[in-house]
Amino acid sequence: MEPRGFTATAWNNGSHRPSGAGYGVKVSVADRDAHFKRQWRTVELHVPDADRPFRVNIDKGSFWNDTCRELISKEIGIWLRNSRLAPWPKGAPPKLRLCPRGVGVFEVRPAGDSF
Repeated sequence: MEPRGFTATAWNNGSHRPSGAGYGVKVSVADRDAHFKRQWRTVELHVPDADRPFRVNIDKGSFWNDTCRELISKEIGIWLRNSRLAPWPKGAPPKLRLCPRGVGVFEVRPAGDSF
């Protein structure tokens, strides 16, 4: 049986700031087109051990082009750092699993964790 959800990759703009700024989640074109809708302005992400879910802007050209496709937020960076998934060795970002939980709502976990 195939696991639910889809695989994405942690992303960083090269800064690896302790504040969490400059981090995100990169999704493939196929997964973006299958799981995200252009009419949504934001999506809600639920991550392990966070006090609350957080919203990420997808109402931007860079998410919908063929090269970028990152969900970017300081909260993603804080979670990645607190989970010791970041910083990572150059060229070896961790894999993540995103599981749709409702309209514009996703649960995010390290790829090895089950939902």
